Amino acid sequence: MNAAAAPSDIRQHLLLTAQRIMGGKGFSAVGLNEILTAAGVPKGSFYHYFDSKEGFGEALLEAYFADYMERFEALLTKPGMTAAERLLSYFSFWLETQASHDPEGKCLAVKLGAEVSDLSEAMRSVLDRGTQQIVERLAACIEAAVADGSLIGERDAQSMATALYELWLGASLLAKITRSRRPLVSAMATTRQFLFTPVHA
Repeated sequence: MNAAAAPSDIRQHLLLTAQRIMGGKGFSAVGLNEILTAAGVPKGSFYHYFDSKEGFGEALLEAYFADYMERFEALLTKPGMTAAERLLSYFSFWLETQASHDPEGKCLAVKLGAEVSDLSEAMRSVLDRGTQQIVERLAACIEAAVADGSLIGERDAQSMATALYELWLGASLLAKITRSRRPLVSAMATTRQFLFTPVHA
């Protein structure tokens, strides 16, 4: 990393480097030296940007969710599609990224959730806020799908969004355990059935 780079650029570079490494190894297994070496940043510089590894973890998760929500919003506002089609495009994106072997594309909520929630209340809170943002955005898209007629029948959007997110988090964890995309393919089939089975009053 260029020593003359702006502080904000160095901070972002450290976070992106850590996301790639921790996406593969987890939080506890990765030391600061490994991140700093991979980023090409001197060890003494770390505490200029972060007060501790826990503070770094908070910043990492906050940056991850901010980026995730940008990409999520792009998928849910694609032109020329119904709201239901946008929902499916999001879950298709989830399937392909979480079924890949690229740690950079892995969901940090899945990778770090159980681990850091037991280690740090501050990091657990970031995860909680981030996942709630996702559920709320899913619920808004479900409401839009009912409004545009691409989902038929009355829907409890919040409950449905929560159930879908829980389904996909569980499927992502099982995909890691089994080293197979099968749980994610199954989650997609369940999602289609859940969304498109008509709801009767």
